[in-house]
Amino acid sequence: MVDEILKHMLNYSEIDTILRALVEPTRRQILERLSRGPATVSQLAEPFGMTFAAVLQHLQVLEACGLIRSEKIGRVRTCRIEPGGLGPLADWIAERRIPAERHLDRLGQILAEADPPKAQDQEKDEKQ
Repeated sequence: MVDEILKHMLNYSEIDTILRALVEPTRRQILERLSRGPATVSQLAEPFGMTFAAVLQHLQVLEACGLIRSEKIGRVRTCRIEPGGLGPLADWIAERRIPAERHLDRLGQILAEADPPKAQDQEKDEKQ
């Protein structure tokens, strides 16, 4: 039983890492900026009132969990979104959304079957 729980928890370690990275608003803003195209570290640091070193730490977290990648040419480091970076999180959400939607669809069917006849139908029945 314990092995099963540990295995289950390890399967989510990648998702946990992504969620921890996304909890920080600065990192989400960096991702938002990179969604419009690659940018240098200097360009990414510009809108934030923090040190260059602090921005680099945020970028390291994003890169470590696979959300971005960077490349250094000479003295310039350029960052870009990693296309499949959000894939594990999107898959995890989809795995939960699909069964939930099926339950809601079934609930809708049950409620539709249980609906009382409409007023017009009741009037017709009363006249007969």
